[in-house]
Amino acid sequence: MTGVWALLGAVAVVAVIAVVLRARDGRVRVAEPGGSPAAEPGEHLPAAVRDLLDRHTPVTLVQLSTTFCANCRQTRTVLEDLAARTEGLRHVELDVTDLPGVAADLGVLRAPTTVALDPAGAELLRVGGVPKPDRLIAALRPHLPGPIG
Repeated sequence: MTGVWALLGAVAVVAVIAVVLRARDGRVRVAEPGGSPAAEPGEHLPAAVRDLLDRHTPVTLVQLSTTFCANCRQTRTVLEDLAARTEGLRHVELDVTDLPGVAADLGVLRAPTTVALDPAGAELLRVGGVPKPDRLIAALRPHLPGPIG
């Protein structure tokens, strides 16, 4: 009988963890304003990410993916669609499978993670998992110049 209780306890723990992870998936976390005042905004970015920025685009969505990530394909579709119909928004994808230092430098613990950066490289927000388009665009609205399609 003890084995049954242990099994039920394990199932309950796994269920709670699954609910917590699902609730966090796609949640937009806005970056703290100011960050490090001593450094330039993009100075802390790894070169691989800094090279992806476009000085003429108000917001660049950098999707950090891995080779065998199933959710990365879904995220790519969501972000490409959003960027195609939103002025001032650009989407780029960086496969960090062979660049673990980049993921570590950015504090990325899961794939996909999307980091929104301004032209200087300052982090505006980040999303772990597949972003919810309506929440993402609402958070980006103050940083975008034109109408949102």
